[in-house]
Amino acid sequence: MTAPHLPQPTTDLPAEFAFIRRHFLPLAGSAALNLGDDAAVFSPPQGREMVMAVDAMVENVHFLPTDPPDTIGRKLLRCNLSDLAAMGSMPEGWLLAFARPPHITESWVEQFCLGLAQDQAHFGLSLMGGDTTSTSGPLVLSLTIVGSVCPGQAIRRCGACAGDGLWVSGTIGDGALGLRVLQGVERLADPTGHLAQRYRLPQPRVGLPLYGLASAAMDVSDGLVQDAGHLARENALHVRIEANNIPLSAAARSLGRSWQETCLTGGDDYEILFAVPPEREQQLSLHPSLPTPYGHVPVTRIGQFEAGPPGVSVMDGNGSLMQFRTNGWSHL
Repeated sequence: MTAPHLPQPTTDLPAEFAFIRRHFLPLAGSAALNLGDDAAVFSPPQGREMVMAVDAMVENVHFLPTDPPDTIGRKLLRCNLSDLAAMGSMPEGWLLAFARPPHITESWVEQFCLGLAQDQAHFGLSLMGGDTTSTSGPLVLSLTIVGSVCPGQAIRRCGACAGDGLWVSGTIGDGALGLRVLQGVERLADPTGHLAQRYRLPQPRVGLPLYGLASAAMDVSDGLVQDAGHLARENALHVRIEANNIPLSAAARSLGRSWQETCLTGGDDYEILFAVPPEREQQLSLHPSLPTPYGHVPVTRIGQFEAGPPGVSVMDGNGSLMQFRTNGWSHL
């Protein structure tokens, strides 16, 4: 995370360098070289392949201006960790691009970095570098995550076959409902704060043991139906989902069926959607949870892959095809 190479007085630390040193240097690991160079130097653990992903978050698009700064930092890191988790990868480090508008104060940045510090310690990684700049628009954040996996063990979106079961971790819909709670949607109660917390702090399934179990996987970020469609297209198969089998939290169930479409298409779940061949499903059905370094994660069979035109069919409890106004979130 280096400043532009412009002539500067030798007696004073340039403002950008001071900003970086104050807020981001405490997050840096050895690969960052004290954030004094133009790039990091990183050696993957012996016998491991690198896995990398990048996600951007924009104020008023991916988070609300009223969200606590520490949760914004943590969500930024967790969304990227979810991408690694979907490929069976473990995290090693991260890089940050920070475009700061005038309304973002020093106190705000301090709280943002405290959230990042908390989660990077929890998940076992550190800052490698990045870039800072200013903007007259909204706050823009972009994080690049670096992970590693044993050679040949990365789980991809392709690899499923007709007959494979479709499984999902955790519960679906809480994040989308939480956003609507925070937006003040009428008739939507969240007395325990569970839904709002799930929107602000998703739970990336880091360490979910997918290798040897899943034939294909991806994380659910843009809506269950839409992301299932991505898996269908990547595998040239049709996906059939049984709506009654989709796992919902107690908070989501308490709101009734009128919010079912929001749960299935709203996004912000950051759970893992994965295909499991029939010969591996029996054992998983007997013990429907998977161990991670952060505790056991429940998993649920919600459908299966079938031969046919790539696409998704969601069936209700009566076996009728469900129709939705939209299948998920569109970034463009």
